[in-house]
Amino acid sequence: METLKQSSDALFILLGAIMVLAMHAGFAFLELGTVRKKNQVNALVKILVDFSVSTVAYFFVGYVVAYGVSFMTGAETLAAKNGYELVKFFFLLTFAAAIPAIISGGIAERARFGPQLLATAVIVGFIYPLSEGAAWNQAFGIQAWLKSNFGEEFHDFAGSVVVHALGGWIGLAAVLLLGARSNRYRKDGAMSAHPPSNIPFLALGAWILAVGWFGFNVMSAQTIDKISGLVAVNSLMAMVGGTLVAVLMGKNDPGFVYNGPLAGLVAVCAGSDLMHPAGALVVGGVAGAIFVSLFTLTQNRWKIDDVLGVWPLHGLCGTWGGIAAGLFGQKALGGLGGVSLGAQTFGTLMIVAWALASGFLVYGLIKALIGLRLSQEEEYEGADLSIHKIGATPDREVSW
Repeated sequence: METLKQSSDALFILLGAIMVLAMHAGFAFLELGTVRKKNQVNALVKILVDFSVSTVAYFFVGYVVAYGVSFMTGAETLAAKNGYELVKFFFLLTFAAAIPAIISGGIAERARFGPQLLATAVIVGFIYPLSEGAAWNQAFGIQAWLKSNFGEEFHDFAGSVVVHALGGWIGLAAVLLLGARSNRYRKDGAMSAHPPSNIPFLALGAWILAVGWFGFNVMSAQTIDKISGLVAVNSLMAMVGGTLVAVLMGKNDPGFVYNGPLAGLVAVCAGSDLMHPAGALVVGGVAGAIFVSLFTLTQNRWKIDDVLGVWPLHGLCGTWGGIAAGLFGQKALGGLGGVSLGAQTFGTLMIVAWALASGFLVYGLIKALIGLRLSQEEEYEGADLSIHKIGATPDREVSW
């Protein structure tokens, strides 16, 4: 029976890792469909190469920082218990690699390729694992301090704050340091519209992300005996809530419609194991409203050129999700209890502050030392031809 359990746990978390790995295709197609045609190839290449750099950084450095586990031992040791520890690394890697994928969408169309890969290595090797270890591995005594002051530890079941808010707030720092795309905002106050290049690909990316998210959330149990159907249904309800509010507030705009479910799923991660499904529906609906209203404000009034809206989608909806777990996880609102609003708020704000400070530090240093941005000529030509020397439809670019 013990052997069967070990095998089942390894298979369970492996399936979760594969589902979240597939989400990276969703990130790629969501960005591909949103950016202009001359930057589509770059969107596809960035996500794959960022994932590869993340794997190396997390395997040799990040996982050691977060959990104190090194794989520099013999294969016989690694194969013990059906290689469960290795598969667990694979699963948690897919979370870590989501952070540069999130940031990629904010800085699209004008960021240099090499410097972004350098930032990925630092973020996945050090910045993310430090907060991951504090939240999920009792590092630095932060959880013990929160429990002594607020009665409960900070709870983030599947990463609303640890993954999404962290990525979104780092992304905001990167976007602000890069500045807007050329001619996006003119000196006379007018704005140049940069509409999505391909709505079907945008929708495909959102669907892939939404399906993979059930692995992201449900498999966060990490062992099959802890699997919870409540997590699955809460994820579903939050996804639906985000969609319905986004379609209403976004006036049927497909960009809002297909980001609405993602907003709901970002927000529900933290408390998906605690909430009542009706509470998850509300949490997702509020997240959909946050995304539509704040994306509009950042783009039109504040003139922050966050191409995919990663700060409102991941940063703000993730922040809301961390706090919402402390509200809708309470027994008074139908939840399971065992969560503190004070601990949730304080823990969330700590990670937000860490993300913002780290983002400005990492991208600020890279900007000062080697530069972050493509030249005006390269940006005008597009990242596809400037960096990769080929466009998304090369047959149309051949002159006969």
